[in-house]
Amino acid sequence: MLGRRGLARFALTGAVALGAGLVSGSSAVSTRSDGGVRRRPVTPEGAWAELAAGNGRWRTLRERHPDESGGLRRELVGGQHPFAVVLGCVDSRVPPELVFDQGLGDLLTVRSAGEVLDEAVVGSVAYGVLELGIPLVVVLGHQACGAVAAAVHAETGQGELPGPLRYLAGQIRPSIDRTLTGDACVDAAVTANVRRVASRLAAQSEMAGRIAAGKLAVVGARYELAGQWAHRVG
Repeated sequence: MLGRRGLARFALTGAVALGAGLVSGSSAVSTRSDGGVRRRPVTPEGAWAELAAGNGRWRTLRERHPDESGGLRRELVGGQHPFAVVLGCVDSRVPPELVFDQGLGDLLTVRSAGEVLDEAVVGSVAYGVLELGIPLVVVLGHQACGAVAAAVHAETGQGELPGPLRYLAGQIRPSIDRTLTGDACVDAAVTANVRRVASRLAAQSEMAGRIAAGKLAVVGARYELAGQWAHRVG
């Protein structure tokens, strides 16, 4: 695990421009204990391509539910090699392993309402990148996010939030466009919040160094509940 000093270096910073740095995709091949062949993306572009392919299966009802065999379960006792970190919302309709059609050991998932960052969330993402060498971090927002809607309603005077929810609203507030109203305001804030969270993660010094070297990408994505489509937004 990361030491106390390592976590401290990931104290949250203000928003800056998001680094991209995607490089050509490839994958590593390993043989599973049950005799199967398992391909693991090792580049940011390859990792996103695998997620996009899995989401394509999901939204066309052709899920494979991969990497769930008894042999793989025994293999994973000895270690894990996930190929992507997905920071998503706690919403029960958007479980990353399902919407990207991935299985055990494939994704390191971190979830908070509205993808809100705090020290534990940032440290969890950093663990995947620094300790496990994961090449891709995806910040996954979604259509009709309740946490974002609550923040918008509170900001526009439509009701005061209970104490524990005020922190969430405060973190989402900078993403709200006050020139918009109603559902349009909520929808725009969902996308803006994803981009802002991704930018804040990419700005961390250890992350930025890996992005500059082409070893990591931090990207934003949205999941559309109506069509089950996950697509890049930054």
